[in-house]
Amino acid sequence: MGSVDFEVVGSIRDVEVIAAGPGVRVLRYLRKAYGRGRWRKLKGIGAVRLPNGALRQVELHWYEAHGIGKKELKIKRYLDE
Repeated sequence: MGSVDFEVVGSIRDVEVIAAGPGVRVLRYLRKAYGRGRWRKLKGIGAVRLPNGALRQVELHWYEAHGIGKKELKIKRYLDE
């Protein structure tokens, strides 16, 4: 899908499940790319370092499955504007 052009600094807080199981729209893609698992889409808030060196507070979205880990992290919106 997309390449990660930022680095997560520290931990991600306020983690919430957005979708699980068949509610994950790209479930077929995730299984083909990373393997079978109990895929969930999550969101949370964290600090990231951008390619220009700036530290920003952002809302992150990603997919996760037990034994596979976090995949497809993306910045959904900046919170410190």
